[in-house]
Amino acid sequence: MSEHKHAAKATIEKLAIVVVTFKRQQLLATLMESIQELSVAPWRVVIVDNEHSDETQHMVEEFAQIVTKQWGTTVPDASGNENRVVYAPQTDNLGGAGGFNAGVKKAYELGAEWFWVMDDDVAVLPDSIEKLAKWTGKHDVVQGSRYDYDGGPFYWQYQFLVSLGIPNPIAPAAFGPAGYRVMNTMCFEGGLFRRNIVEQIGFPDPRFFIYWDDTMYGYLASKVTNPIVVPDMVLRRTREISNWDIAGVRQLNSTSDMNRYHIMRNRGYMARYFMAHGDYRPVLFALGTAATAAKELIRLFAVDREHIRTGVAQLWKGWRDSRALLHDGQWKPMPALKKD
Repeated sequence: MSEHKHAAKATIEKLAIVVVTFKRQQLLATLMESIQELSVAPWRVVIVDNEHSDETQHMVEEFAQIVTKQWGTTVPDASGNENRVVYAPQTDNLGGAGGFNAGVKKAYELGAEWFWVMDDDVAVLPDSIEKLAKWTGKHDVVQGSRYDYDGGPFYWQYQFLVSLGIPNPIAPAAFGPAGYRVMNTMCFEGGLFRRNIVEQIGFPDPRFFIYWDDTMYGYLASKVTNPIVVPDMVLRRTREISNWDIAGVRQLNSTSDMNRYHIMRNRGYMARYFMAHGDYRPVLFALGTAATAAKELIRLFAVDREHIRTGVAQLWKGWRDSRALLHDGQWKPMPALKKD
């Protein structure tokens, strides 16, 4: 009876969970424990280690043994390997963007049909694959919902104002009669996408290092399909972040000077992608850049006051470097893997 019930559970064909981690073994351990609690086994778990740490490698080896004992081996990948867990150490810290580029590429080469990407500071919910599976018959990009670290729902800005290059801060939180909302962005904290999307828009762009990389991957995906965000809770965030609560729904989280730099610098890459797709509006985009800088200044004064001097310097440096990217004649977008 139990075997019949297990066989009846909804699953996702050749699903690869792609995790990027860097010097956060305690958080990674929590995520691994949650993966073991999944009611449906994934085809592969690819763990990209940007630290290339002996400790992380040991953790992954132990995790692989537990997973094999629990679920057994799986359908062989392109190289004939039947192990569910794949360890992918990197020689350098590639940032989140480079990590997801490496992880998606690895899973793609192994033959994955679906990619479920996440950082190390989340935990998956036991029935999350089943929840996502019901959407995969008609949709190629699905973003599930998340609980914040305090247990409440996490509001995510799923609508991107392309002309300004900023998320829509007043996009409705409700999902409406369809039970989902079409989005034109993505979040690599639980984003799920199909192989044919990767073939059409290429791998995530590692040049972003951190910030806006997932936003732009969702933008590119929206050029070839209708990505959706759904109300089903599939993750919970596990890292506490200082924040400023706004009206009980949205919040302004603290961040780092490295983030501040890339938030501004990577707008140069964003603009180049918009140019490549005929969506670049110089005046409106400049307005969006000013709004982004203003938001970061508010964040500095509201929740990161001790970093005001260095934070302002990094915002300025990032903006200046974004201007250089705008005029880089050598820049090219990430290539598609398969031409139409």
